[in-house]
Amino acid sequence: MNPSTLIGIVASVLMLASVVLWSADSATAFLNLPGLAIVVIGTLAATFISYPLREVVRVVRLVGLVFHRENRHEREDIDELVALARLWFKGDVRAVERRLETCPNPFLRTGVQLVIDHTADEEIHDLLRWRIARLKARERAEAQIFRTMALYAPAFGMIGTLVGLVNMLGVIEAGELTVIGERMAVALLTTFYGIVLANLVLKPIAVKLERRTEQRLIAMNMILEGISLMSRRRLPSVIEESLNSFIAHHHDELRDGRGQEGDAPASRWRLRRRAAAATGDEREASHAG
Repeated sequence: MNPSTLIGIVASVLMLASVVLWSADSATAFLNLPGLAIVVIGTLAATFISYPLREVVRVVRLVGLVFHRENRHEREDIDELVALARLWFKGDVRAVERRLETCPNPFLRTGVQLVIDHTADEEIHDLLRWRIARLKARERAEAQIFRTMALYAPAFGMIGTLVGLVNMLGVIEAGELTVIGERMAVALLTTFYGIVLANLVLKPIAVKLERRTEQRLIAMNMILEGISLMSRRRLPSVIEESLNSFIAHHHDELRDGRGQEGDAPASRWRLRRRAAAATGDEREASHAG
C-alpha cells in the first residue's frame, strides 16, 4: 500500500474515533443510518445523473490505485530508449524492431516505430503530443468526477439535516426539550457525514489521481523529447544526459509545488538547447581529433 495513503487513513480513523468517544457518552450518538443513506445514495444518484454509466463505473475501478504504491519506470524507460537509440545510430533497424517487440511501454514503442519508419520529426511530435493530450484530458476528467461527488456530498448532508429539522418541528408541540435535542442532534449528523465523505474520502482520491496524472505526463513528455532527439540522430550519450536532466528538473518542480503542464514548453526548450550544445561540443572534438 502507498505509505502516505496508509498514514492518512490511520490518522483520519484515529481522529474520528477520538471525536466520537470523547465528545459523547455513547458512540451510537453519532449513528444515523437514514442520514448516512441520504448522503451516500444521494451523492451516487446525482453522479449517475451527471455522467454516463460507463464513465462512473470506470472511475470506481480507479479507487484501488489510491491504495497502491506509485511505481515509476522512468529509469527503465530511459535505459530502453537509449539502448534503442544506440541500435538506431548504428543503422541496425532489424535489431531495433526485435527489441521493440519486448518493449513494455506502448507509448515508447509507438514513438520509436515512427522513427524507424522515417516519419518526419514534426509528424512524430504532433502525433505523440496528441496522445499525451488525450491521456491528460481523460484522466483529469476521471479525477473531476470525484471532485464533483465531493460537491454533492455536503449538499445532500444539508438535505438530510433539513429533513431532520422538519421531523423535529413535528414534536415541538409536545414541549419535551429532551426529544427536541435528540432530533436536532440526529439532523446535524447528516451534515457531518457529508463533510467527512467529501473531505476525507472523495477529495483526497481526486488529488491522488491528479498527482498520478502529473507523473505520467512527465514520463510521456520525457519519452517524447527522447524520441525527437533520436529522430534527429543525436548521439545516444546526448539523449541519455538530456533525459536525465529533464527528469531531475521536473521532479524538483514537483517537490517545490511548481510542476505544472505550462512549464513543459520551457523545459523542452532548455532540453533542446542543452542537447544542441552537447552535440556541437562533440562535433568540435571530432574535428579537433
